Amino acid sequence: MAATLIQVKRGRGGPRYTPLSEINVTPFVDVMLVLLIVFMVTAPLLTVGVPVDLPKTQAQSIADPDEPLVISINAEGVIYIQDSPVEIGQLVPRLRAITESKPDTRIFVRGDRAIAYGRIMQVMGTVNTAGFQRVALIAELPKGGEVPADGGAAPETEPQQEN
Repeated sequence: MAATLIQVKRGRGGPRYTPLSEINVTPFVDVMLVLLIVFMVTAPLLTVGVPVDLPKTQAQSIADPDEPLVISINAEGVIYIQDSPVEIGQLVPRLRAITESKPDTRIFVRGDRAIAYGRIMQVMGTVNTAGFQRVALIAELPKGGEVPADGGAAPETEPQQEN
């Protein structure tokens, strides 16, 4: 690391040079600003969550300004609150701790299409008996993303099986 020398005038011998012992913080500020920008750009990309293959539906999506709490059930039947796994017996205490016992907290339940419907209903029933009343299921919109004019009634043709 290079040190800057400053000229100090002292008595008879003429000018003397002594090292400047202060740190130049400008490069550190530059590096910190670059890191701040990198983290601000990448942070929203890291909120993917638990990978779940959601079933398709024709219903309209819900527009809610508050961010809900998401409970996910993957294909193996493991339950997650946001991204952390939890056992069914610990689900209610964890929900109460996270929501600070506010029963009006919006809770979304995401279940993999391969999981048994009974497992999803067990989780929803556990959440509902704990006093949380704003519990909803999440499904994926069809590839077109549009809701039919008949309000989401079932299609008359048989659904195509995906590979």
